[in-house]
Amino acid sequence: MNQPTELIMLGTGSAIVTRCYNTCFVLRTANDMLLVDAGGGNGILAQLSKAGIEIASLHHMFLTHAHTDHLLGAVWIVRMVIHMMKNQEFVGTFTLHTHDRALSVLQTICDLTLPPEDRTYIGKRLLFSELKNGDSFMVGSMQFECFDILSTKEKQFGFRATLANNISLVCLGDEPYNDSNRSIVADVDYLMSEAFCLYRDRDKFKPYEKHHSTALDAGKLAATLNVANLIIYHTEDTALSTRKETYTAECAQCFAGRIYVPYDLETIVLT
Repeated sequence: MNQPTELIMLGTGSAIVTRCYNTCFVLRTANDMLLVDAGGGNGILAQLSKAGIEIASLHHMFLTHAHTDHLLGAVWIVRMVIHMMKNQEFVGTFTLHTHDRALSVLQTICDLTLPPEDRTYIGKRLLFSELKNGDSFMVGSMQFECFDILSTKEKQFGFRATLANNISLVCLGDEPYNDSNRSIVADVDYLMSEAFCLYRDRDKFKPYEKHHSTALDAGKLAATLNVANLIIYHTEDTALSTRKETYTAECAQCFAGRIYVPYDLETIVLT
């Protein structure tokens, strides 16, 4: 049996949070890692450090979309990787995988903010890999099939991963599920779903106006799609001390599988 894959939640919060970091995470095997999104600033560097992840050992990143709470941290990853390459502290290449819209925004920010010498690394050792709906890519033994979540706000890709021991995991991005993607999402071992707030707090946080879901919605979705495990993320942060208990209880009203409501820097072993 292969060593299980670890899911390290670097951040679990939605866009406007101050008590936790914006949602981003790492999938890690014994030999390889994929960083998924990077939050809204250079706090990503602190989160990686706290998690014991060295940037020099990180060679792949997936960017779901171009909203600031996901993309701006990616600019800092690009900057740090180039800095380390210049100082002979980074061996090999770094590849950022995403779709054309996010690549265009990221490239524009890099063109406007990075010095000319740094920009020469882009396209040589720092690679921007454009993905189209349905494309696949590999990170070591991990396989990722990306899909358009069909957002009405901003072009966004999720992915289905095939991991060690043939474990399947789907990341839905940070917006509600679209049933056009059922064949990709149904029956997976782990489903990662945003849940902006509790259903009981919907009038306070207005998730539906923001094109988000509640914990109850995520539980209903997991049950409908027949998944084994549900992972909740991208939440508000007003009651972090009780979030794990209250979100779990609300999901459990309609989902009988295992429910994870991780805190920042929590690791989930995918078995």
